[in-house]
Amino acid sequence: MKQQLEALVTEMIEHRIYLDEALDEFEKRFIQTALSKTRGNQTKAAEVLGVHRNTLNRKISQHKLNGGR
Repeated sequence: MKQQLEALVTEMIEHRIYLDEALDEFEKRFIQTALSKTRGNQTKAAEVLGVHRNTLNRKISQHKLNGGR
């Protein structure tokens, strides 16, 4: 996993993807995956992610996600 991450980071740097953009995209995908695995249950997704449900709800809005549904 560490080697894959290092390769991905190197590729992103070479393509001039900045840290804020990378973090934003990572957070979005992390949330989407958690919502998918919990079949859209935001309470369970928040537990999986280790955040409060209100924080998850805010981030869903921030990233313009559909809440996993």
